[in-house]
Amino acid sequence: MFAAGLRPRQAEAFEQADALYASAVRRKDGSFGCAVFAEDGRIVCDVPLPDRGHDIAFDPISRRAVAFARRPRTFAVVFDPLSGTIERTLLSPEGRHFFGHGFFSPDGKLLYATENDFADARGLIGVYEVARDFARIGEFTTHGMDTHEALLMPDGETLVVANGGIETHPDYGRQKLNIPTMDPSLVFIDRRTGDLISQHRLPRELHQLSIRHLAIDSRSRVWFGCQYEGASVDAPQLVGFASAENGMQLAELPLDRLVQLSNYVGSVATNRDGSRIALSSPVGGTFLILDAGNAEIIAERKMADGCGLAPSSQGFIATSGEGVLDAIGLKARKASRTIYHFDNHILSLRRSA
Repeated sequence: MFAAGLRPRQAEAFEQADALYASAVRRKDGSFGCAVFAEDGRIVCDVPLPDRGHDIAFDPISRRAVAFARRPRTFAVVFDPLSGTIERTLLSPEGRHFFGHGFFSPDGKLLYATENDFADARGLIGVYEVARDFARIGEFTTHGMDTHEALLMPDGETLVVANGGIETHPDYGRQKLNIPTMDPSLVFIDRRTGDLISQHRLPRELHQLSIRHLAIDSRSRVWFGCQYEGASVDAPQLVGFASAENGMQLAELPLDRLVQLSNYVGSVATNRDGSRIALSSPVGGTFLILDAGNAEIIAERKMADGCGLAPSSQGFIATSGEGVLDAIGLKARKASRTIYHFDNHILSLRRSA
């Protein structure tokens, strides 16, 4: 049983919670960790991280999680999300660093991570074999640079990858080196062979629209959120949907909502049945919820430095860099404040997973 052997507090949190959540956090003393918590804010465990983390991967078969470093850091921490026990810490190979995102194969045997080959400015997917103590057994190109989020499509065989198009190098910290010549793209790749299935780009005049974050709706369409690196007075569309066969299409959000987003989408998520899309802008302090069928805005919420999003019983759960944990949906609910400063992403660890 999943909860067997847990300490009373952990077992109680698991048994009473519809889902648990994991997020990279900064603690009040300035140190970094990964917190696992229930929707009402109860903490299950707090795992220390060497530096700032970004996103989490979870394998529902082995019940283990991996917290990835924020670029340009090189660590990924494998841990038990209920006990908080650290299994091991992975390091990216020389000449590579993690981009902060990854996921497991459906059978839990492989871990895929987005990585940067910074000497050659190439985006990569690193492949790690779980049974061999997470040995890195290969890599394949993403046919672009600044490979940020990658997801596994519902067929279990196809990867969809957001190539942000921005060149970076650890020698220059987080400085962006090629803004005038950016080349973002969305690619679909065979996860077993690394073969390119299709690659899609927005119109050339939008080449400074960096594609960053992804979510998949009930129709297997990939929703993408962007961050604009052009003039701040511009207000391009920032979210859209795509498929391997039909390419990319931008949603048409009203200008006043685009202004609220401040040219920055920090996270994208679908609700549990894939009928709603939520997107966040920590820069604009705004969350929007869209109908996945017609891309119409059906709800919005203000939250200072709000970014993290995951599906919940209320629609979505949201977090902020100021430590706020809130349920957002069609009904308002009072937010709670936690002891953490949340990083940009939340992962849902559902009991039914």
